[in-house]
Amino acid sequence: MKQPNALDCAHQLGLPVLYTFRRCPYAMRARLAIVASGVKVEVRELVLRAKPAHMLEISPKGTVPVLWLPDGTVIDESLDVMHWAVGQNFPADWLVLNAEQQQQCDHWIALLDGEFKRNLDRYKYPHRYHVKTEAETYTCDPLEHRAACEKILAQWNAVLEQQAQQQGQQQGSYLFGSQPSFADYAILPFVRQFRIADQAWFDTAPGYDALKNWLGIFLDSSLLEQAMVKYSPWQPGDTPLTFPG
Repeated sequence: MKQPNALDCAHQLGLPVLYTFRRCPYAMRARLAIVASGVKVEVRELVLRAKPAHMLEISPKGTVPVLWLPDGTVIDESLDVMHWAVGQNFPADWLVLNAEQQQQCDHWIALLDGEFKRNLDRYKYPHRYHVKTEAETYTCDPLEHRAACEKILAQWNAVLEQQAQQQGQQQGSYLFGSQPSFADYAILPFVRQFRIADQAWFDTAPGYDALKNWLGIFLDSSLLEQAMVKYSPWQPGDTPLTFPG
């Protein structure tokens, strides 16, 4: 492995360094929290097939996001990066969850990161899960895994419908009411990815009006626009860049 150089190992701007990949939903939710909280980081966009030696040195698991703080602390789980960001400056328009809501938030995120993500990967990339050996032949059925995801999406759609009814409005609701929360932004990047797997089907599928409104507001938001700014892949020696820019 190529050894990191001195510039890799320096916080040149005196800011936390964020290793990220634009399309990864885990990195996306970390960036959403960073933008919403108004903190600044030094951004290093990477290419997954050529991960920087320094990132692998500080986080050997090799996944994004990786946040490297000036004191040397490494935060390499997306939810932990989100918690770090909102802990620096809690977003003014985010709902502060009470104990019961926080418990529900944790349950939904566990469901998302477990069962939903497992099935989403097999729906979106079924070819990766085909198995053909002398002992076994298995062809992954993407529609089976789409159906498993739909059961979870239906739960969130029902919650969003209930919130809209309580507020007397047809759209604009979030999981806990009229304000977005940590839960919404932890989950929405993955609902976005589900839609991308077959956009034409998703946009015409019946029974998800509240969910589609929720996702649509997110897709049109300035928060997502700021979180999805394109950066050229980082190379050692590049001029450091701040995020948000």
